[in-house]
Amino acid sequence: MDALRTTKQVLIHHLQQKFPLSKPTQITSYQKFDTKSISSETLLLSATITNHGTINNKNTTESFTSSSYEPIHEFNDKTKKNGLTALEAAWNVTNAIQGMFLVSLPYTVYHGGYWALLSMIVVAWICTYTGEILIACLYETNTSGTIIKVRHSYVAIAEHVWGKRFGGRLVFIAQNIELLMTCILYLVLMGELLAGSFPQLNIPVRVWICLSCLFTIPYSFIKNLRIISRFSFGNAIVHLIINMIIILYCLSKSSTWNWSKIQLKINIQSFPTTVGIIVFSYTSQIFLPTLEDNMLYPSQFNSMLILSHIIACIFKTGFALIGFLTWQELTSEVITNNLPTKQLRILINLTLAIKALLSYPLPYFASCELISDTYFRNNPFSTCYQQDTKQWKWWAIVLRILLIVCTLAMALIIPHFAQLMGLIGSITGVMLSLIWPSYFYLKLKGYQLTWSTIVFNILIILFGLVCTLSGVIDSSKELAKKFQLKVNNTIPHT
Repeated sequence: MDALRTTKQVLIHHLQQKFPLSKPTQITSYQKFDTKSISSETLLLSATITNHGTINNKNTTESFTSSSYEPIHEFNDKTKKNGLTALEAAWNVTNAIQGMFLVSLPYTVYHGGYWALLSMIVVAWICTYTGEILIACLYETNTSGTIIKVRHSYVAIAEHVWGKRFGGRLVFIAQNIELLMTCILYLVLMGELLAGSFPQLNIPVRVWICLSCLFTIPYSFIKNLRIISRFSFGNAIVHLIINMIIILYCLSKSSTWNWSKIQLKINIQSFPTTVGIIVFSYTSQIFLPTLEDNMLYPSQFNSMLILSHIIACIFKTGFALIGFLTWQELTSEVITNNLPTKQLRILINLTLAIKALLSYPLPYFASCELISDTYFRNNPFSTCYQQDTKQWKWWAIVLRILLIVCTLAMALIIPHFAQLMGLIGSITGVMLSLIWPSYFYLKLKGYQLTWSTIVFNILIILFGLVCTLSGVIDSSKELAKKFQLKVNNTIPHT
């Protein structure tokens, strides 16, 4: 999610406005983006590629079609000229699934104990598998036995399985929910970080959220990701440094750790929310087809995915464990609010708040482009641009500002970071990462799968459905408790 999760996509339709379409042709070169010259998060944002178009980037030009039925290219590593290496691709995936929301993982151990730690390992393993089979759905074997790529994106797979009309709309809804909920999480996170930095001011979290949202208004005027991408790599480095500072502080308190505080029994009432948070933190499937498409050697994709998830799993599990052991029952929803030194807490919280502010435009811009492409860009009577100056029309800017206001309204309605994250993870996170990849794999490849593989994918689907149902119920109950507690605290006692 820094990507956002899930967070995060460069949209081909946006580029189509600058570069006219040529006749769709079969890909003969893998020279897509000049991937060495763009940031990792900008590359990840290309996940919502849905239609044919032309990409121009200095010395690279390509025409392609994402038709679910037309072969696009042979699976041939030698065709790659300027793609990502396996290590560079692993950096992209690891950066995406670590993200800002790592700070809430110790809170999952507080509620889930050893079972939360086990869930981080199991979910990492399942998400690795579903990532592999999702990419397998892009390829088919022709009559001569050659593996060719016949689909180009997550959307293309959904359109082939469910039909272009229903499949495209369903993925459009899921993508927008994921993107806008990520924006909402950033606002809630900024509010909680600022409230935790200055508790002596007694300013409610909702007020901090409103103040933070004021700084997002200029994002409504953004036309491309050039400005945004300049911050992404620096954001990742800063976040890594902050995580290292927190880890070093926790290790310095190792003498106070009490391992008996970690629960061995499952708390059925709160565990589904814990799983939702963990699933959300591993969501990366939405951009994996684009990432694989930009790799120098796509045959190394599975090894890259395994490596990145092993690294992420070790880091997440270790961070969550030592974070909880350091503060135990006092563990906060956002772990940085537990830092006892006022100056250190303020420094780290303000830095993370600024990082969240700079991360907000990534999912926001992608959502704007998705909505624009779906409802406005192909309609000459309702285009968002002035035809002569290519500037935004006034009503287009108003609509983009209203989208920010909508994320603010949701953040004010549900200003509880962990529960909101668990709710999102239980719905869109589970659908995109667990249920849909396994379902697509069974639908497209079922005729050639063994019974054990079929049963395993059915179990993943059932596991995802249970996580969704129980997660929504549990997260809703937890949110209801938060609101009830708030109401009780505001009612004067006689």
